[in-house]
Amino acid sequence: MITRRELLAASLAGAAVTAHGADAAPLLGLISPVDATVPPEAAAMYPTGIRFETASVGLKTMTPEGYDAVLDRIAPVARDMAGRGALGIALMGTSLSFYKGAAFNRELTRRIATASGLPAVTMSTAVVEGLRNVGGRRLAVATAYADEVNQRLQVFLHEEGFEVRVIRGLGIEKVEDIRNVTPDGLLRFCADVAAATPGADALLVSCGGLRTLELLAPLEKQCGLPVVSSLPHALRAGVRLLGLPGRVPGHGRLLST
Repeated sequence: MITRRELLAASLAGAAVTAHGADAAPLLGLISPVDATVPPEAAAMYPTGIRFETASVGLKTMTPEGYDAVLDRIAPVARDMAGRGALGIALMGTSLSFYKGAAFNRELTRRIATASGLPAVTMSTAVVEGLRNVGGRRLAVATAYADEVNQRLQVFLHEEGFEVRVIRGLGIEKVEDIRNVTPDGLLRFCADVAAATPGADALLVSCGGLRTLELLAPLEKQCGLPVVSSLPHALRAGVRLLGLPGRVPGHGRLLST
């Protein structure tokens, strides 16, 4: 007998061969809130064996009003991605998928899958699955967000069965301001959040715009906690939609296993 994952991998591989020829790697579609370029982490994590394509929905602010303004653009982008040969779709915006709660995140995933006819995952689902994979339940949470979005993230995580011990954000609303966050500054901020959270068993770093791939291993060493972060672990979840393992040794506990 073969597993459902093995069956999915075989069918997707067959579809890739049919659509693009025997040598083509499967294509993962990334729906980005802001940037229409493939994040460099994708090539760093998966340099061979998979292709990525990104389209943006044009998010302007990380606020509920900003998210509301782009919701109707997501399904058409997913449909277009399918037409260009994608075999799976990942929505690369954590707050865009959690801001209305856990039930809405599931509904948004269903909309993307229905519009595209493809397996789909959101960044919020990816971090939830990642936290469960590393045994996290009592969380320290470091984010890019302002207080209102942090409150909505706390509600979402509670609905998914987690206890948020401490949550702190960088207070960013304008998406362009994320570019001002330096790796050293982000490392210190996340480490401080973990240090302020006695009894935590995992650290979540939330916001797809934060560049965290190279920080995962240093953070885990400094904090003594497994770290789950939006962008790298959403890429992992996306490639796993295609039946691939998603393993990237040297970048923290979850990606290494």
